[in-house]
Amino acid sequence: MKKRTFAVMAALAGAAALLVAQAQKEPPSAAPQPKSAKEGDAIKKIVNAKTPDEKIAAVENLITNFADTTFKSVALYEAAEAADQKQDYAKAVSYGQLSIDADPKGGDAMNAMLLVAGELAQHTQKYDLDREDKLGKAEKYVNQALEMLPVIAKPAGSKISDADFAAFKKDKTSEAHRDLGLIATARTKWDVAAAEFKLAVDGASTPDSVMMARLGNAYNETSKFADAKAILQKVLDMPNLNPSVKAFATSEMARADRGLKGGK
Repeated sequence: MKKRTFAVMAALAGAAALLVAQAQKEPPSAAPQPKSAKEGDAIKKIVNAKTPDEKIAAVENLITNFADTTFKSVALYEAAEAADQKQDYAKAVSYGQLSIDADPKGGDAMNAMLLVAGELAQHTQKYDLDREDKLGKAEKYVNQALEMLPVIAKPAGSKISDADFAAFKKDKTSEAHRDLGLIATARTKWDVAAAEFKLAVDGASTPDSVMMARLGNAYNETSKFADAKAILQKVLDMPNLNPSVKAFATSEMARADRGLKGGK
């Protein structure tokens, strides 16, 4: 999954705004403040971490030494993102769940819900005994996030522009529909997957090659080969396309061509 850096900048729970403000030495807003200089230093280590491992270590330092920190939810979400970057599915889900538990109604919980939902959808296997439990949990989290998004307001005192905040909410809605598409894919409900991936593609503020390729795959699975060919060509026309995405889109394009010719 792509790094959700703007989600942190958006400061939906107020905490992330302070993290960014401290890193940029901006004047404090109405966001929560560290209870001590040492806690502030621990937060800065999260902001300044250069690698996923450094970020995770900095988060562990914060929540271990400052157990009552106001920044627990956003810090744990940052750890979940770092684990996701490392492709450590189990830790991404674990940190994401801890972020949700720390502040279930906060904006960072919304971010974590989408992260956990996406991880569960992509890593739940066909013959897992708890397969439907995992997919049901993922679906529940996405629906909760979609309920939260319309009422989330830009934090008071934030320097984020109205246009950027609107784009953030648009991208989070797109991410939610992507996750619903992944859940439908895991359930092999390809018509639902195609509909959700199309909402995700149409709703993104900027084109996302991975979501577009997934939409092409879902169209192929529902025998909508012309639609598949159209969206996959857009993917293949993108500059600097990730090699793995290019290989997948090329394979699906060949599949669409065969389908249009009456083959399988």
